[in-house]
Amino acid sequence: MKIYDDLKSRKKAISVIGLGYVGLPLALEFAKYFDVIGFDINADRVEMMKNGIDPSKELKSSAFDNKTINYTSNHEDLKRAHFHVVAVPTPVDEHCVPDLKPVLSASKTVGQQLKKGDYVIFESTVYPGCTEEDCVPILEKESGLKFGKDFKVGYSPERINPGDKEHTVEKILKIVSGSDNESSQEIAKVYLEAIKAGVYEASSIKVAEAAKVIENTQRDINIALMNELSMIFDKLNIDTLEVLEAAGTKWNFLKFSPGLVGGHCIGVDPYYLVYKARQIGMEPQIISSGRRINDGMTAFVAKKLVQKLIKKGKNPQNSKVLVMGITFKENVADIRNSKVADLVRELMQYSLNVHLVDPYASPNEVAHEYNLTLMDEPAGPYDAVILAVNHKAYVSLDEKYFTDIMSDSPILFDLKGVMDRDEVKQLDYWRL
Repeated sequence: MKIYDDLKSRKKAISVIGLGYVGLPLALEFAKYFDVIGFDINADRVEMMKNGIDPSKELKSSAFDNKTINYTSNHEDLKRAHFHVVAVPTPVDEHCVPDLKPVLSASKTVGQQLKKGDYVIFESTVYPGCTEEDCVPILEKESGLKFGKDFKVGYSPERINPGDKEHTVEKILKIVSGSDNESSQEIAKVYLEAIKAGVYEASSIKVAEAAKVIENTQRDINIALMNELSMIFDKLNIDTLEVLEAAGTKWNFLKFSPGLVGGHCIGVDPYYLVYKARQIGMEPQIISSGRRINDGMTAFVAKKLVQKLIKKGKNPQNSKVLVMGITFKENVADIRNSKVADLVRELMQYSLNVHLVDPYASPNEVAHEYNLTLMDEPAGPYDAVILAVNHKAYVSLDEKYFTDIMSDSPILFDLKGVMDRDEVKQLDYWRL
């Protein structure tokens, strides 16, 4: 059941299901070497891509030049493909339990169009075992075909970093895996055409799934340690970043920083591993502790600000605060799982009047996702400003900018350590 040669000769096509920040760049890269069908359930997004517009605002219009992709929201079009790549989101619900609805729905969609000899490769972040235990049965049920005999599957975790213009999809080493040796080799050959950084063949699908889920779990735990240190040093009246700069002079010190941990990767992936661990009767201590610390940082910051206001003789109920930035990271438009939104709600719990600005985020998306209003411009004077995201537009701001939009006894909370504390002497400056 070899497929690479037929794809390379364009006798068969590749489909990419889910054209978000992961699927679209991959589809565009594949289109340099293969016939590609790009599928997304959102017809409006499909129309934007047909017109050379990336709905995720990650790619320039030039990225679409000289790329022949059949963009579609019609399930029937997938029947013309024989190598299906599933790149849909895998979020968690309000209880931090994995929400597999998107990937299971995609499995159903692909299964309905599956043919003998087809391959299905999953890129969505999942817990070990999900591909074979949860997705394959749906593929079999919907297609009436037999896994292994009639079709094969693989897992190749995405590693795209939103906003990163250096580590683009073709420059990131790709982990690949297949349901048997032949499928692993064929999948590797397909990805090698597009991924110039090369591929790493994992020994099994479960190994590849586990490798992906621990990448962000490791980062989450390290950031949690920094956040815990930040809370300790705050009580000791020690500047955390100065401590980290000093400690970082040792060659093997790992350089992580405290901060709010949101987004659809670092703040989500660990919960997939926690879920699977509990399924097998194990309670993961370190992973769960790291999640509790990171999820609790918004409450810590909000309480700290209220304490600062009271210390200055200001009534929180009569105070106005500006929060700058709501996207989950700098210089991107993505607001999914933004911890800044949680921070705003925490501040509102103290009856603070909170204004919110962000040059990248969509006001409509912020209103729809979080029921929060995004202002066009600050409308001070403010009693305090929280610099929550280190967008390029904010990094260049100086002390005068902040004093001009703030009232007497101004407070600046710099959650990303953007400002040089020695250059903001007129402000009550605090950072994690």
